[in-house]
Amino acid sequence: MIIGRQQDVTVAATSVMERTSDPRLREIMVSLVKHLHGFVRDVRLTEAEFREATAILAEMGRQSTDTHNEVVLMAGSLGVSALVCLLNNGDQGNTETAQSLLGPFWRLNSPRVENGGSIVRSETPGAALLVTARVVDQAGNPVAGAEVDVWHASPVGLYENQDPEQADMNLRGKFTTDADGRFAFRSVMMVGYPIPTDGVVGRLLKVQDRHPYRPAHLHALIVKPGFKVLISQVYDPADPHIDSDVQFGVTKALIGDFVRHDEPHPTIADVQPPWYSLDHVYRMEAGEAVLPRPPIK
Repeated sequence: MIIGRQQDVTVAATSVMERTSDPRLREIMVSLVKHLHGFVRDVRLTEAEFREATAILAEMGRQSTDTHNEVVLMAGSLGVSALVCLLNNGDQGNTETAQSLLGPFWRLNSPRVENGGSIVRSETPGAALLVTARVVDQAGNPVAGAEVDVWHASPVGLYENQDPEQADMNLRGKFTTDADGRFAFRSVMMVGYPIPTDGVVGRLLKVQDRHPYRPAHLHALIVKPGFKVLISQVYDPADPHIDSDVQFGVTKALIGDFVRHDEPHPTIADVQPPWYSLDHVYRMEAGEAVLPRPPIK
């Protein structure tokens, strides 16, 4: 149609979107156009602001590399990642769920580790962390033979792909649950950390006077045919930023019980105080086991 007034643009664009052959893509594109055009009208977006916005999108693309994903970081910082997660789990957001954000630092092909082994691959000073965990279904039955991928930041707040002082795949490992659905490993106690602030996301946080910190947490991605892939984080409630996560990822269901011990471990001689333990239950939902696309290599 030939445009006669600004309202005609939305009518024309919506009409085109409605001709999309794929039903789900059609639903998404029609809604996207309606909401985008509504947003432009609501804020009365200026031409200069539009040019700046497109430049920012292009900049985020340039800042995304094999080891950093600025777009995922922005989605989390706007609360979009958390919202999508909660809307798609826990009875469409009506009940608690163990699902959480994938985050920008998951990698494929973590090294396989024997149950009870260590995921520390280079000198990583810090308090020892001993993790015991159990994977169960919604009825509480053990999920045996599940593949469990774990990863976390170091005691200086960096993932190994951010830190040249750490060995490749340090503080990452892949386990298989036993007949009782259990797995265990040894690591070092993680701390909260600031997300990268040298890009677009950092500028946004600065103008909003927001801190960049995520509370200390342990990531897990659990796969077993017949179950929906469980992507979860377990947070330390003692972290000072537990109630102000820059990525809006902390839910009640994800608070863990990280216990500090101020006496030597009773059976492991080299575990000296202070050390920490975490005993946690991961609950999986029935569904299709589809791995997400890794945000980095």
